[in-house]
Amino acid sequence: MTSPEISAWILTPLLIFTARLVDVGLGTVRIIMLARGRKLIASGLGFIEVLIWLVAIRQIFHHLDNVAAFFAYAAGFAAGTAVGMLIEEKLALGLVSIRIITDEDARDLTSKLAAAEFGVTSFAAEGVAGRVRLHFTIVRRKDLRRALEIVRERHPEAFISVSDVRTVSEGFFPETSPRLRFPSFGRKAK
Repeated sequence: MTSPEISAWILTPLLIFTARLVDVGLGTVRIIMLARGRKLIASGLGFIEVLIWLVAIRQIFHHLDNVAAFFAYAAGFAAGTAVGMLIEEKLALGLVSIRIITDEDARDLTSKLAAAEFGVTSFAAEGVAGRVRLHFTIVRRKDLRRALEIVRERHPEAFISVSDVRTVSEGFFPETSPRLRFPSFGRKAK
């Protein structure tokens, strides 16, 4: 049996911390799923998130005189945010668009990206400082690091911007690359 002091000052705060860690972590992933258009997954995560939150808040209201419970609640929120971000980083869901601007010929870059089975579109443009080359590619987030390594290896001075892609339409992608097939997971491409 545990004594009331151990329960009040260790077990209850630990329960509250754990509940907040899990519910805020799920909340972070839920928001990412919403941004990616995964409504069903986001709804399920939201249901679980709120159930866990209710357990945590119930414990807080039962222990309003316990300062450790308040600190556990706040610490669980902070830790849950970090955990949610780590989970999202590991999942690496979705697609990103990479825009690369170089001020020199970049046929070597497009060749290297194509050899790595990344599609790339390249064209000449005019910038403030003169002629530039623009290169566009869409890759899975889990392949982002590898694609950026290729760009930095070939053109370390290139300007690079990356943004999330919510939807893609059917179009031309190299058929040999399984990483460039975009599964719909029950939703139609727009």
